[in-house]
Amino acid sequence: MENKVRIDKWLWSVRIFKSRTIATDACKGGKVKIAGVAVKASHMIAEGDVVAVKKEGFTFEYRAIQLIEKRVGAPIAITCYEDVTPAAEKNKYEAWFTNATPTSEKRERGSGRPTKKERREIDKMKS
Repeated sequence: MENKVRIDKWLWSVRIFKSRTIATDACKGGKVKIAGVAVKASHMIAEGDVVAVKKEGFTFEYRAIQLIEKRVGAPIAITCYEDVTPAAEKNKYEAWFTNATPTSEKRERGSGRPTKKERREIDKMKS
């Protein structure tokens, strides 16, 4: 395609962020870095650049393999970058992700919303 693409467009098109606005806000907030330097949303990214993205308290690192401007499907998007996040950070994220959805809070499918009494019991159990 081209030699360079805006960082916010690339982050959105490879599905690191759900919307371009969220990607732009992350850049404005200093949560996107290239070579350790926070970049603006208009920064042009080149192939081979390593992008550090801070999301939900975790720092993920991606190497740009292919530059695209249009949002594509997930199977195609995965081929456009390489995940080079350190193993320690991945393990920390995996531990957080598995603990974030406790099995005790899941309800049977089709059981509907909890009643007022059930809700009080849930709140009592959580506290």
